[in-house]
Amino acid sequence: MADVQYYDVIIKPVITEKSMGEMADKKYTFYVHPDANKIMIKDAVEKMFEGTKVKKVNTMTVLGKNKRRGMTTGRTAERKKAIVQLTEDSKDIELFGAL
Repeated sequence: MADVQYYDVIIKPVITEKSMGEMADKKYTFYVHPDANKIMIKDAVEKMFEGTKVKKVNTMTVLGKNKRRGMTTGRTAERKKAIVQLTEDSKDIELFGAL
């Protein structure tokens, strides 16, 4: 397994209609490093966003889509996604900063 530091674990947040709706329940969705496990993801969120306490982490591997360019076929890269649930007394994560 690669030597993954906490700042390498979270790649970027997932911005979709469903993930934005889950933010009201303190569930945040991120694309994460493929070698990261749930403990590493929990530590990374708590270190990167001060005042947060992680209650639960769910992970999933999203398969790449089949793509075609002329006669050549292939797949896009696989991604790993994590849904992080925070505790009720935890601070919210500011993804877009103060508006």
